Amino acid sequence: MFYGAMVWDPWLIVSQIVCLQCLYYLSLGVAMALLVGTRVPRLTLLYLFDFATLTPRTPTGWCAIASFLLAAVAGAGFMLYVIERAKKCLDFAATLYIIHLFICIVYGGWPASITWWVVNITGLAIMALLGEYLCIRRELKEIPISRLRASV
Repeated sequence: MFYGAMVWDPWLIVSQIVCLQCLYYLSLGVAMALLVGTRVPRLTLLYLFDFATLTPRTPTGWCAIASFLLAAVAGAGFMLYVIERAKKCLDFAATLYIIHLFICIVYGGWPASITWWVVNITGLAIMALLGEYLCIRRELKEIPISRLRASV
């Protein structure tokens, strides 16, 4: 299908959102297991959804911050394969982080830490900009037509 002839498909959009959200939490969980899991006796959902764990005052807090930023970079890579369009990257990244905000509110209340907001807004910017960059690079690749000319 040509990029200009896209049909609005809500099931595709919802499935892309769910897929991207699951892949984001999978990469966040792996990063947390590698960076934070070695520092704490028991890794729980508290580290993913509670705003108090993102603190620059402790080494574990710095590892949690690094995990969120690494998950944002991984999310940009996932966008390259799940979303595939540069102009949709900001929309999907913002949707992902808004859903994450709602989950955090349900889990631990309104995020009152400025560090939580800085980390998540930075993660949103990283995911959206890097995702757009990767998708633009793919969209601007030349299409090889040497086989078509040889057969004519």
